[in-house]
Amino acid sequence: MEHKLTLSGKRKTAVAKATIVPGNGRITINKIPYENLTFFKKLMIKEPVEITKKVLGDFKYDIAVNVKSGGQESQIHASRLAIARILVRYTKSDELKAAFLRYDKNLLIADTRRKEPNKPGDSKARATRQKSFR
Repeated sequence: MEHKLTLSGKRKTAVAKATIVPGNGRITINKIPYENLTFFKKLMIKEPVEITKKVLGDFKYDIAVNVKSGGQESQIHASRLAIARILVRYTKSDELKAAFLRYDKNLLIADTRRKEPNKPGDSKARATRQKSFR
C-alpha cells in the first residue's frame, strides 16, 4: 500500500480534500499540525484517528488536509469527514467502517442540510414581515 490517495468531504460551503500516504501519524490541516488547533476542534479531528487506533491497532499514515471556504466550524466538520472517508478507503477495512458508523454516522455520510433561501418580499426564509392593522 505505498500509494497516495485523495478524497474530499463537504459541510455547507466548506470543501476539504484529504491526501493520505504511509508515514508516522502526522495530520496537517492547511499545512498546520492539528495539535495547534483549539481544544474542541482538536478533539473533533482526533475522533477518527482514535477509532482507527482502537480498531486496527496502529496509525501509520500521514494525512494532509486542504480545506477551503465556509466557516471555521464547517471546515473542521468537512476535514473530519474527509479524514474518516480516506482512512476507510485506504485501509479497505469493513470493521473500521462499521466502527465509524456506530460511533457517528456523520463521520462517513455528509450532512446535506443547507440554508433555506429567502422568499421574495420577505426578510427571512420563514418569518414574514409583521403588518399593522391600525
